[in-house]
Amino acid sequence: MADPVTTAVQGVDATAVAGTAPMHDFSIIGMFLQADFIVQCVMLLLLFASFWCWAIIFEKWFLFRNVKAKAIRFENEFWSSEALDKFYEKTKKRANHPMAIIFVAAMEEWFRSKNNQSQGSQGIKLSLRERIVQVMQVARNRELENVESGLGFLATTGASAPFIGLFGTVWGIMNSFHAIALSKNTSLVAVAPGIAEALFATAIGLFAAIPAVIAYNKFSNELSRFSNKLEDFSMEFDTILSRQMEG
Repeated sequence: MADPVTTAVQGVDATAVAGTAPMHDFSIIGMFLQADFIVQCVMLLLLFASFWCWAIIFEKWFLFRNVKAKAIRFENEFWSSEALDKFYEKTKKRANHPMAIIFVAAMEEWFRSKNNQSQGSQGIKLSLRERIVQVMQVARNRELENVESGLGFLATTGASAPFIGLFGTVWGIMNSFHAIALSKNTSLVAVAPGIAEALFATAIGLFAAIPAVIAYNKFSNELSRFSNKLEDFSMEFDTILSRQMEG
């Protein structure tokens, strides 16, 4: 039969040890502050990438909405106009979106070559038409580059953020196992804090990657559709100019 005094002393010692055991903060800020320095750097890098991705997402959302609305308005005005010259004079002062810029670039090339065109040579007309097509293509590519800027960062973040977070997780778990080997304590209480802090890096990586991938796919489709729209307009406008030259 156990000695009551010995049992009481053991209970007091166990309580004292439990009372002096370090308490771990499992809040978001607590896990960040208690994490290893390398893991903290990984978390900060992923948080910065996530913040920058959201800035690009909002900027692109407003940009695509703006250029699509202006393109629709421009097309309505273009097809309802009676003369290209008058519409050009009205548009060149407020060409602030890709479709209008393509139109103004083509008309400027046409006006610069009017003297040569008036000679009536078929070769000159073909050369003029080729130059106008090239001018529209250059203007289209330049405008699409401006619209596309920033999408590469979304793609890079979506592809690399999970692996960066996984690196932080692996590094944190390695440190946890190293601490277990030194303390020779394999209980869940000793292992859980370090593993939780390490897994938190993976969670931040996914938090940065998932919106970036979704936004990149959405904006890439929007860019492809808008590029086709600009190309269709360029072809239609080229047809109109060819009729004007023949007339």
